[in-house]
Amino acid sequence: MSKKITPYKDSTLGKKEQVAKMFDTISGNYDNLNRVISFGIDVKWRKKVLQLVANTAPKKILDIATGTGDLAILMAQTDAEKIIGLDISSGMLAVGEKKIAQQNLSKTIEMVLGDSENMPFEDSYFDAITVAFGVRNFENLEKGLAEILRVLKPGGVFVILETSVPDKTPYKQGYTFYSKNILPLIGKLFSKDNVAYGYLSESAAAFPYGVALNNILTKIGFIDVVAMPQTFGVATIYSASKK
Repeated sequence: MSKKITPYKDSTLGKKEQVAKMFDTISGNYDNLNRVISFGIDVKWRKKVLQLVANTAPKKILDIATGTGDLAILMAQTDAEKIIGLDISSGMLAVGEKKIAQQNLSKTIEMVLGDSENMPFEDSYFDAITVAFGVRNFENLEKGLAEILRVLKPGGVFVILETSVPDKTPYKQGYTFYSKNILPLIGKLFSKDNVAYGYLSESAAAFPYGVALNNILTKIGFIDVVAMPQTFGVATIYSASKK
């Protein structure tokens, strides 16, 4: 990122602590708000991530920035033996644990409070790693990606789902108007945290996407890096592997 985007601009806390605080605050409304903001299209994107992971028949899966566990729960369809959802927000994890219990998946999915830039896992431990709408919240993007590479098995798959900015007219202009004006307004109407969705919009606009993120992934040491734009380019799925 060219500049550091944080949720609370007048806060003395670091970005990591601010992000945890923000997600703790909005955790109760997060799922419903996401469906409204994305018009439900994010469900379709997550299913594409599921397919990419399922194709590799993984036994151990890590879902980073798991939030309320939507993607981790979806990963149960891969028949993996163990799925771990990692997040720095205890509030989001608490919501996720309830959802997991309701679907009788507590034996398969474990929710872990932790930092994606300093993970408590062994080297080359996971067959597959996913992160949906979370890498832009990393305090240090390259450090976080290097940590992901460390815990991914050689030949394993790493899949990112993240917002991006459409390049073509009129989608680019429409996206800019929606993200700057409509998205923060929806967030203020539904959320107790008036700045949260303004931050999510601002951080999405500033985050490197497409070729720029491909280049960062390659620099870190990932191989077979591919970017797949979704829905006119408002989101992108990235797939990569490890030597």
